[in-house]
Amino acid sequence: MSEAYAYHDEVWNELIDGKIVAMSPRPVVNHSFIASNIFTIFAVYLKGKKCVPFSDGVDLFLTPKDHFIPDCMVVCNRNKIKFDGVHGAPDLVVEVLSPSTAKRDRGYKKDVYAKCGVLEYWIVSPGDKSIEVYRSKDSELVYHDTYTFFPDYLLEKMTDEERASVEKNFKCGLFDDLDISLDDIFGNLI
Repeated sequence: MSEAYAYHDEVWNELIDGKIVAMSPRPVVNHSFIASNIFTIFAVYLKGKKCVPFSDGVDLFLTPKDHFIPDCMVVCNRNKIKFDGVHGAPDLVVEVLSPSTAKRDRGYKKDVYAKCGVLEYWIVSPGDKSIEVYRSKDSELVYHDTYTFFPDYLLEKMTDEERASVEKNFKCGLFDDLDISLDDIFGNLI
């Protein structure tokens, strides 16, 4: 068996409420583009700073019954970073939706992230090209806003007033000086 074939057969598992759940099928190209784009934004911004971004594939150990693999996360307390993954709540978690994970990402996992102390949670929809942002308040992740990418052909069909109301950038609640462009996240999708 070739190495390339063996890699494609590899199955990543999460522990969700004490049950082993296979993360399959593997993500499609746009899922990968989005997760990589978000990671890159944080990697560039956080270079030389105390917080560390992680891309897809790093284990997150939250409770004895909950070990997840987020698409992206940012950890500002480096004591949580161990050789086998992150132990304890990251400051930011990003989950890119896929049909097989959407219900868990919006439900159970969001609740666990809240209870464990995640400060900001993004649910990214490749189909809608949108990001739902939730922020921590009283041990809950409360809906903050949704940011949607509109390609040029849709913007051209809008009135001047509609175009003026479209947000093309947004801020992460953790970093006031980080201006995030929706085009940088969704602009290169196929």
